[in-house]
Amino acid sequence: MKDILQRFSLEGKSVVITGGAGVLGSVIAEGLGHAGARIAIADIADTKNLVNKLQEQGVDARGYYMNVMDTEKIKASKEEIFKDFNQIDILINAAGGNKKEATTSDELSFFDLPLDALEKVIGLNLFGGAILPSQVFGRDMINNPEGGTIINISSMNAFRPLTRIPGYSAAKAAVSNFTQWLAVHFAQEYNTKLRVNALAPGFFLTNQNRFLLTDKDGELTPRGKSIIDHTPMAQFGNPEDLIGACVWLASDAARFVTGIVVPIDGGFSAFSGV
Repeated sequence: MKDILQRFSLEGKSVVITGGAGVLGSVIAEGLGHAGARIAIADIADTKNLVNKLQEQGVDARGYYMNVMDTEKIKASKEEIFKDFNQIDILINAAGGNKKEATTSDELSFFDLPLDALEKVIGLNLFGGAILPSQVFGRDMINNPEGGTIINISSMNAFRPLTRIPGYSAAKAAVSNFTQWLAVHFAQEYNTKLRVNALAPGFFLTNQNRFLLTDKDGELTPRGKSIIDHTPMAQFGNPEDLIGACVWLASDAARFVTGIVVPIDGGFSAFSGV
């Protein structure tokens, strides 16, 4: 049994997490760090507090400035990371997000959604959130003798488009498709040991979306109730629920797994509503 569990260890592995200071990225960083990995937190936001927290927990973590929408900035960050880590074994693409201006509402119809807002949401989630970092870091990772893994963050929107957020839904559907495409491309053209997979988080109650899902008294809003009604496990997830699947995909335990998108959703994607 000890040998089996050792397959999940990330000891000696170096991880880059883009968007690493965000809600999901920071939790993944903590989980992978406690699995033994060395962690490079890359974000346009300040990483100091998170890095200090991880270091206090005994995790080898360092922070780097990275703008995932600027290829040259990604390359510059990569050079700094390689100076410290020498090799990157795992890339977690956790940058992403939505904009109010790209969301339909009573005040803003689909017909009036501005192009620049839609472009920014699709660009951030598809290009910055998956393609550009995979290009920059993948160029080096294909040369790793033992390969490595890239893990993208897709969404339930890739399985079932949600109301109000057309740009975000389209982008995440593209992330899932790109994940499969890149898995095949890397295996066929460069390195059969370099794997590409994605996680598709369901509905997590965080500070960012709490106002949409619960009211000021902590009761479910109509949108929150609808989500729970369509989730067989009848609860929201926690960001920590991503850790197990992420460690598995990043580790040697998943050495023959590539090109998949794993729902972490309490059964939402499996339920037809009947």
